[in-house]
This record gives sequence, C-alpha cells and structure tokens, in this order.
Amino acid sequence: MIPAEFVTLLFSAASIERWNDHPRPMPFTELDKQAHKAIIAWVLARAEEDAGKSIDWEALIGGTIAECLHRIVLTDLKPPIFHRLMAEKGQALTEWALERLAPAVTPVADGALFTAIRTHLTAPAPTLERRILKAAHYLATQWEFRLIYHTAPFLYGIEQTKAAIEGEIEAHYDLIGVQKIALGKRLFGFVDLVGQLRFQQRWAQTPRLPKTSVLGHLLFVAILSYCGARELGAKSVRRRCNAFYGALFHDLPEVLTRDVISPIKREAPGVEALLKAEERRLMAEVLLPLLPDNWHAQLRAYTETEFACRVREHGEWRILADETVPEALDRDACDPIDGPLIKAMDELAALTEAAQSLAHGVRAPALVEANLRLPEKYHGKRLGALDLGALFAVLRFEG
Repeated sequence: MIPAEFVTLLFSAASIERWNDHPRPMPFTELDKQAHKAIIAWVLARAEEDAGKSIDWEALIGGTIAECLHRIVLTDLKPPIFHRLMAEKGQALTEWALERLAPAVTPVADGALFTAIRTHLTAPAPTLERRILKAAHYLATQWEFRLIYHTAPFLYGIEQTKAAIEGEIEAHYDLIGVQKIALGKRLFGFVDLVGQLRFQQRWAQTPRLPKTSVLGHLLFVAILSYCGARELGAKSVRRRCNAFYGALFHDLPEVLTRDVISPIKREAPGVEALLKAEERRLMAEVLLPLLPDNWHAQLRAYTETEFACRVREHGEWRILADETVPEALDRDACDPIDGPLIKAMDELAALTEAAQSLAHGVRAPALVEANLRLPEKYHGKRLGALDLGALFAVLRFEG
C-alpha cells in the first residue's frame, strides 16, 4: 500500500527552503532541487549508455528516491556540516534517518522500496549509478548557486563556495555527460531549460501554501507513480522504470508553453487538442534538438500520449484500451507504460497540494473545489491491486 504518511512526507520537501542563509532572487526548495537532480541524472546515464556503459536504471531510481528522503530527514544541517558529519558519522546518521523513514516507507510494496532505500544508503562500494547521482547533485546545486552568485557576488566566503562546487563537478569529469554539460552547449541548454521549470508555478492564479513549481511536481508524481507500479505488481524492469520517467517528463513541454490551468483544458472546447499540437511543435523545434537524436523517441513517448496505456511493438507504439498493462505484455521487450497510473498520481499530487494548503488555512475556492472533486472522481476506483479510492479519501482535507 501507499500510506498517506508517505505522500505527505514526500510533499514536505516543497516546504524545505535551500540556501536560506544567502540572499536569493527566488525561493529554492528541496523538492525542486531533487527533481532537477533526477532529470540531470537521466541525462548523465543516457550519455554513459551512448558511450557503451551499462546502466542499472532501477538502481538509479532507487538511489534518487533514497537520497531525496534522506535529505528530507536531515535537511536542517548546513551542507558543509552535513558532508563533514556524513564523512565521520555517516553510518550512525543514516541509521537514524532510516529509523524515522521506516514507518512511512515500509508499507510501500510490502517493504520492497524500504529495502532498496536501505541498500543504497548503506552500500559501501561506489557504483556508476552512485557517481551519476553525486555528479547530478552538484550540477543541480551549481545551477541554483549561479543565480545566488550573481545576486550577491561580494558576500564573504562565496568564492570558496563557488570553488568547492566546481571542484566536485571537476571530480566527475570522467562522466561523458558532465564533460558535455560543462561545454555549455546543447546538453547544457537542456539542463538549463529544465531548471527553468522552477519558475513555473502550479495553480498560478490561486493563493496557496506551500507554493510548488512544475519542476518539483514532476518528481513528486514520478515517485508516486513508481510506487504505484510496484503496488500493481509490475514484473518487468522497463514497466517500473517507465512509470518513474514517464511521470518525471510528463509536463516537460510546459517549459515552452507554461502551465495552463486545468479548468481551461477541461472546459474550453478544442483547447486541449490545440495545446498538445503546439507542445509537439515546440518540442520538435526547441527542446529535442538539444539532445542526441537517439534520445528523442523516448521523450516523445513520455510527453505526447503521456496518460495512455501503451506498449511498443515492431518499433511502433500501440495504445491499449486497458487501464493497466496486461500481464502478457508486461515484458521488457514491450517497453510498457502505465499512462492511467501516471494520470492518477498526477491528480493525487494535485489533491495533496490542495489539501495541504487548506490544512495551512489558505482556502482559495479552486482548492476547496479540488479537495471535493478529486476524491469523488476516484471514489471506489481501483487500478489492479491499487485502491485509488481509499488513497484519495484519506488524503482529502476534512475541516
């Protein structure tokens, strides 16, 4: 099961501010940073695959989730202090964090997720996936820091911070993707564009607390979708990984179109189809040219029919009438994607955003409406073994 405590724990990262001892041109949150890191890690991993390396994609996803949750629990520590303590007391700190994560995480997929998290956080041997995540961490940190540096380059100690970040990135120059991003050309452009999703507020016309961005929303939905695929009993690695990355990229075109509020897409005739056509055009003209040609098909699959249940046969995508991938097609060779699951988790994230704001006393009409409408929409609904109705009901704000 996916407990409500797990969902709210994840969402708490939206309230954790980063760099709060520096002047900032905008708020930086842990959820946004972890989302940017996850996408950069995908870029670095794809580049390593192109160079002939083998990537354990599920280990990369598990590490992404583990490090996100680890940072949520230990977030009050200033980064230099955090790294010093981890170097000297890492095992004790990690065990302390795992104890606090266990009640919320252990119920997910009958303990499988918690086992993966424990393995990643306590595994002593460095792996390629761990190096990719560490490099992605510093690249995402550098993206934030550049905005801070240009805001107040005169601050005492800021040059040392700049040098420390650059030194950590240089230590990962053996990764081909790090080299390419450092060149400041096409791959850097993609990473930079994705970072700009921080500027895109969700519920842009609605007072809300905490405010969230499209970037942070992507990771929130990705982790929920991956957990949902586990709950569905997804057997193939590709199906589980597609649940994560399909969700992580499902709103990617919004960096080019902005986040169009749901009532317009739901109620204005023809607008949603027009928006999808415009997204495809802009993706083809602006975003995809920043990436190697052999990456394009995967991103198209994740962004063009993002909420459809589908498999790939003979190199072509086939949309299924099913709400979940049939067992016979749950094979890596079919590259299955549970689009309806991603849609449900997208709306679960929206409910969480609305309910948490209501719990904080911000009662905008759109939030009240979503808090009522979404649990009603999913009342009694299941996706396989996943009881969506119960999950939406328990996350609804009562008050």
